[in-house]
This record gives sequence, structure tokens and C-alpha cells, in this order.
Amino acid sequence: MSEVILETKELTYRYGVGTPLEQVAVDNVNISIRRGEFLGVIGHTGSGKSTLIQQLNGLMRPTSGQVLLNGNDIWAEPKKIRAVRFQIGLVFQYPEYQLFEETVFRDICFGPRNMGLSEEEIKERALGAAEFVGLKTELLEKSPFELSGGEKRRAAIAGVVAMDPEVLILDEPAAGLDPQGRDQLLDQIRSYHQQRGNTVLLVSHSMEDIARVADRALVMNRGKAAMLDTVQQVFARRSELEEMGLRVPQITKIMSLLRAKGYPVNEGALTVDEALRDLLPLLRERGCVR
Repeated sequence: MSEVILETKELTYRYGVGTPLEQVAVDNVNISIRRGEFLGVIGHTGSGKSTLIQQLNGLMRPTSGQVLLNGNDIWAEPKKIRAVRFQIGLVFQYPEYQLFEETVFRDICFGPRNMGLSEEEIKERALGAAEFVGLKTELLEKSPFELSGGEKRRAAIAGVVAMDPEVLILDEPAAGLDPQGRDQLLDQIRSYHQQRGNTVLLVSHSMEDIARVADRALVMNRGKAAMLDTVQQVFARRSELEEMGLRVPQITKIMSLLRAKGYPVNEGALTVDEALRDLLPLLRERGCVR
């Protein structure tokens, strides 16, 4: 079994403690995240996803319970919590709204500069991160506000990537992008994970996105960790997911229906490519394709 890099123990967060509006957002969550894995985090609106990830990098302090990074409680020394945020990078939903520097390059340099790195290393990291996310060199001296929506998204992600965190958490990074931009961004995130070999958490409402890139999936429901398993095993529990208001990828549902009708196909197919590998032999057998 892979080494655990990030772990929660009885993690709980309550909003409005001691008021009539008190509400449990994260409820006694115990999860272990492996070093180097790509974990998808899914759940309907209000399931606790965003509150959970903001506790993982110390932006929110738990009401009770612990977050352990490499076996150490991140709140053991509250004055050092800033250092945790360099190790666990968090890219918010619509991160382009956080761009504020005069140029794209300065924005990407902001994180590494706050880490106390040398100017040479800051520049090297910023240029590498910009190249990694697909930002053209000529854009780096422009104002962030002159960029297109997709370019702003890449610039914001590059700012976190430049810090080279042990764990990279992305909260709905493809939200609002057109299908082509969404595909490009997901491919870049997957490439980042493969090349860096670090741990990536992708929060998404899109089951298709999770199926495409993640190794395992964490399902949050009403503040609890309802499931944590391989993507295949999680999506195989279709009826339970649907009871939570979640839908498996359309292609998985189609394959499941075909299987129910007696066709010898893999009902756990998660992508169109996987489904085609099953369907093409059947179609050829029936003379539908050559």
C-alpha cells in the first residue's frame, strides 16, 4: 500500500457555533490520501466538499478533529500554518478572480516570492509553471485583466504550481470553460500529475471529469465521507450515487443498461474509449462495422 501523505481524524467543522444557525458542514470525516495519487472529490452542492478541502490546507481550522500532513497535525503550531499552505496548494473555483498583480509574470511569482526563494529560483519556477499550463511567453508581461477567460484560469493555476506543493488541490478548475478549454485544462492537470508525481485532488461536479483523470474517488454526502475507493468501484454503486443526487457518467449508464439487456459488455466502463473497446467487436460480429 502507498504511503499516506494526508489524513483526517474525526474531522468536524461547524458553522455558527453557539448560534441558532449552527450547522455541521463536515461531520467526523476519517480519510487517508496516498502520496502520489490522483483523487477525485465529488458530491452535490452543500455536501461539504469545499469546507473539507479548505481545512486540508489550513485555510479553515477544524471545530474538532485533526488534519495530518506526513503524520503531523497541521495545527500543532498555529504560527507555522502559512508553511502548510506552501506544501498543500489550493486553487479555488474561478481562481482568475484572485489575480491582482500588474503583470501575469508577477502574479505567478507571488507565491514563490513569499516562500523566501532567491530571485533566480522564483523566475525559473514562474517560467516553468507558465510553460506547463500552456501560457505563451508573450502573455507574461501583459496585465492579467487583458487575458481571455481560459488564459486567466491558466495563469492562476500556474501561480500555485510555481510553489511546487506536495499536494495540489483544485476546486472545480474547469467550471465555466467551453468543452475544448475544459478538455485542454484537464489534460494539462493530468500531465502535471504524471510528470511531477505529486498528489492531486480534483473537486468536480462532473463525473465524466473524475472518470477521465482520477485513480480513486471520495464521495461527500451531507458532510460525511460516504465512499472512498477506486473510481470503478465507486461508480459501480450507481443506485447509491443516484440516491445522493449524483449521476454516473452517461457512457457508464449506457453500458450498464446494455449489460442488463444481456449484451456481454463491461458495465464499469468509465470513458467512451473504454466502451468502444467493448462495443466494436460486438458491432463487427453483427456486421454493423468492418
